[in-house]
Amino acid sequence: MANSKYEEKTVKTDPIFKGKVISLQVDHVRLPNGEIATREIVKHPGAVAVLAVHEGKMLVVEQYRKPMERSLVEIPAGKLEPGEDPAEAAIRELEEETGFRCESVRPVASFFTSPGFADEILHLYVAEGLTEGVAKPDEDEFLDFSAIDLATAKRYIAEGRIRDAKTIAAVYAWQMHALTGSYGP
Repeated sequence: MANSKYEEKTVKTDPIFKGKVISLQVDHVRLPNGEIATREIVKHPGAVAVLAVHEGKMLVVEQYRKPMERSLVEIPAGKLEPGEDPAEAAIRELEEETGFRCESVRPVASFFTSPGFADEILHLYVAEGLTEGVAKPDEDEFLDFSAIDLATAKRYIAEGRIRDAKTIAAVYAWQMHALTGSYGP
């Protein structure tokens, strides 16, 4: 909703950091009341996540997440490479992290992960036509693959083992599909 009455016009951008995955900048903005404020913004290339259900169980990986200082159970996911099609990235990430290949993926939803300070958009897909294979995680990626039923996924949410938004959204999309035959709106 560009050019809304709440729009903040950028008057100056100060680059702070450029890393392998993210960059950080401080934007000086003119507020709707004319005052100047600053906004710290994390720039991210975007990411994909895959809801893959095989034989009634959702494919998940458990890996250590340094920012949280703990392991989490999550659906397969990863960042987009420059110019990469999100659907192709979803297929790639599913195979890399679980070994499973799929015939196709369908979009479920795309959402901003933290719109208060980051521009990352995450594309959630459901994988269809799954066949088993061999996982090929990135060299700096250490994870355990498993498959869990819906009751276990919901228990993991309650226990805090599943705590990231993409996986929680996927679990509830899966539940919606079980109840209605549809993954979403």
